[in-house]
Amino acid sequence: MNRAPWTWVPSLYLAQGVPYVLVVTVSTIVLKRLGVENAEIAFWTSWLYLPWVIKPLWSPFVELVGTRRQWVLATQAGLGVALGLVAVALPTPLWLQLTLAMLWVTAFASATHDIAADGVYLLGLDTKQQAAFVGVRSTFYRIAMVLCEGPLVMLAGFLETRVAPSLAWAAVFAVAALGFAVAFVLHRALLPASPEDVGRGAPTLRGLLDGTRTIVADFAQKPAFVGAVAFLLLYRLAEAQLVKMIAPFLLDPRDAGGLALTTAEVGLVKGTFGVVALLVGGVLGGVVIARHGLRRWLLPMAFIMHVPDLVFVALAWAQPESRWIIGAAVAAEQLGYGFGFTAYTMFLVQLASGPHRTSHYAIGTGVMALGMMVPGMVAGQIQEALGYLGFFVWVLVATLPGFVVAAWAARSPIVTGSAP
Repeated sequence: MNRAPWTWVPSLYLAQGVPYVLVVTVSTIVLKRLGVENAEIAFWTSWLYLPWVIKPLWSPFVELVGTRRQWVLATQAGLGVALGLVAVALPTPLWLQLTLAMLWVTAFASATHDIAADGVYLLGLDTKQQAAFVGVRSTFYRIAMVLCEGPLVMLAGFLETRVAPSLAWAAVFAVAALGFAVAFVLHRALLPASPEDVGRGAPTLRGLLDGTRTIVADFAQKPAFVGAVAFLLLYRLAEAQLVKMIAPFLLDPRDAGGLALTTAEVGLVKGTFGVVALLVGGVLGGVVIARHGLRRWLLPMAFIMHVPDLVFVALAWAQPESRWIIGAAVAAEQLGYGFGFTAYTMFLVQLASGPHRTSHYAIGTGVMALGMMVPGMVAGQIQEALGYLGFFVWVLVATLPGFVVAAWAARSPIVTGSAP
């Protein structure tokens, strides 16, 4: 039975966003508050991207075995358990090892959920609806960021004034686990059953390998394949490094070059002001693409996304004390990023068109995750070598490849529709 997109697209992408944000963004705040150094924070939290990088390895299995709807429900149940185990791990003596292990499990479940959820989206909506709802899915994904980086971080900050930080963050992850129990019940009732989303049973090993080989070969034969991979890897090269150091920069003391915010203030500045601006940027990006097309807006979106990185250079140089100034600066950068990232999302949707949309979209997002993982791993070392001001200047230099690949993508057959 098909359902109106408004009844399930928003909640599905809210559920998709929460574990990703907890694993790759909120984890940096958790580790910083529990005393881990910047280089280690960037290294270990970047490794947590790996499940999203390699998820194309099992995306054909998700496509060939069972239905995408079944996979969504199974992984949402698994995410509830995994996040609950993070809450259990945090107050223990081996908290770092156990927490990273449980976050790794969470990441694998989340990556699998992404494959299935994107499959439900691509199969449950026609091409016109996909274009119309690209802004909606991006918006509710970003609402997940608001909830995780705003109220949940602020809750942790509030609890930190009353209990040990490890217990405060354990409570936060317990709340997230409960949220996935609710998501499972909700989506069991609301997710559509597309006629194309048909369970095929368990294939033989040979059949699975043959199917995987066919899916990967078809992806490699897409027009302008090499350029598309370069775009996915380099469009966010600067952001991949910047995102790892924003929370440490906001939390570090002033004599270390930071802004000396409390955990609750980071939740307000980054997780509320910043993410609301990100949300607004995503909505505006979806509107202009729907009206004028990706070809017209891709290169301007790249400029609007990257130029506001200048605000972090200004913050590191001036080290203002006003929370309003800091919040406005972070919001300005996030507004531009939200606007520009919508182009990236639509490029992925258009790249994945064809008979294997679920797996091809998963391959595309895997390449995207690789582009975030590798630069992020060294971001902490670069920051420790250059200081915050030097690091943010380096981030500006790292935007240049993004402009180059955006200029190519705007004229590519993937965007122009001129593929043979």
